[in-house]
Amino acid sequence: MNPRRTLATAGRVLTQIRHDPRTIVLLLVVPSLLIGLLAWIFSDTPVFDTVGPAMIALFPFIVMFLVTSITTLRERRTGTLERLLSMPLGKGDFILGYTLAFGLLAVLQSAVAVGYSVWVCGLTITGSVWLLLAVAVADAVLGTALGLLASAFARTEFQVVQFMPALVFPQILLGGIFLPRDQLPDALRAFSDWLPLSHAIDALQAVANDSQDAAYVGGELLIIGAWIVGAVVLGSITLRRRTP
Repeated sequence: MNPRRTLATAGRVLTQIRHDPRTIVLLLVVPSLLIGLLAWIFSDTPVFDTVGPAMIALFPFIVMFLVTSITTLRERRTGTLERLLSMPLGKGDFILGYTLAFGLLAVLQSAVAVGYSVWVCGLTITGSVWLLLAVAVADAVLGTALGLLASAFARTEFQVVQFMPALVFPQILLGGIFLPRDQLPDALRAFSDWLPLSHAIDALQAVANDSQDAAYVGGELLIIGAWIVGAVVLGSITLRRRTP
């Protein structure tokens, strides 16, 4: 991999997104609007303070997964990827460039979502807001990395959407949003320990409630980081030049 080519790829992706206002709105505004809608629904109850941290994990994760996977797949289907790889650009440069570009967008997205949740919607945060932001960014980057991985296997945008029930929905059901993970059946609890979104939700809830120390949150961030690295590496290995 070449740092200059990686940065050039990231710059090209950011330039494309800058000229697409709808994608910018989807990435930066929609997750916060959904969080705001949830806060409005439960405005007279303590429910939002309970599920709010999990929503900071969930909505950006889903949006980044969809946008990243579809955008990357489109590059392959239109022949752009094949033309790029015919030049001195490796698959690793391409995947890492996309990760950097969408990682920067994930920082902005998470900052907007966390700020809106805490200072507009009134989400109660007992721990550090900055640590909450760090976990939210890692969670959004995780969605990006898994989206890149899904795009390497999908042939059409419809197939990307089909990956949602396989990769995303089980993590939502077992992540502790509907029922605390320690109350799940033993087999499901053990399975949920291997799902990265579970660790993101656990870390966000731990920061929001200040129920765990920084070492615990750091350990969860390491697990999320390992998933990100693994998805990026596997995505670069399995990426095809074009869709058959």
